[in-house]
Amino acid sequence: MELNGKTAIVLGGIKGIGKAVGLALARRGVSLALTYYDWEEHLEKMRSDFAATGTDHMIERVNLLETDAVAPFVNRAAGRFGGIDILINNIERGGWPVVHGSYTRCQWDLETATTLRAKQCVFEAALPHLKQSGEGCVINFSSIAGLVGRSGPASLIFNEGYSAANRGISLLTETWARIGAPEVRVNELMLGIFETRHAKGTRGWRLLSEEQRQALLDHIPLGRIGRLDDAVSAVMFILEHAPYMTGSVLRLDGGYVLGGEPVLPMPEGVE
Repeated sequence: MELNGKTAIVLGGIKGIGKAVGLALARRGVSLALTYYDWEEHLEKMRSDFAATGTDHMIERVNLLETDAVAPFVNRAAGRFGGIDILINNIERGGWPVVHGSYTRCQWDLETATTLRAKQCVFEAALPHLKQSGEGCVINFSSIAGLVGRSGPASLIFNEGYSAANRGISLLTETWARIGAPEVRVNELMLGIFETRHAKGTRGWRLLSEEQRQALLDHIPLGRIGRLDDAVSAVMFILEHAPYMTGSVLRLDGGYVLGGEPVLPMPEGVE
């Protein structure tokens, strides 16, 4: 996909990965419709950073859990820019056991509604516009929590509701790829332990002891947490260099799912 002149909706663009992806798209000439809901202390910085790109954009405060608010926002974006070519479906609610402790019904409902239902609502509203584009592209963000659950060193950062919701994203990705084809590609970017998302820059990371943080790093074969530029590079690969890929999951976790245990040398054997 040639990005210059395209239009993208980027959810959660006020900080972290959503903002980094949005800025990268803007620098490639993509017009942007960006949402935020909380973290308003970052709003002025968000506005100034996107204004500095010189690319046409709109920023709106939208509560994506209010289903009646989703389609009007999507339609405003399509009306302003003349269509929608890209959806960066970057919305989630992560439940940190080390932060929230034992589950409550409110916590469970909030995680599943944000991580799953909101994605569904935005996709359904955007689909007609993406189809009309003729080369639409959706990227669903998810977490390796959907694979590892509350286990090992990640037991302190992934809980069952968040993990179950993230496993469900893969089902959405596959279903939407069928619905969108051939005009729309739908793929999933499954993230591991990333800065601003379960690592540095989060309240939960600060609550972990040095030993607990090191245990997470030791479980990652590449020996580090993910950076914002890692996520941006993967997004650009899907958008620009993978025209034959749809319904796929690209796992970006430094090998966390594999685990950090070494492979032992081949033994001599007995024969």
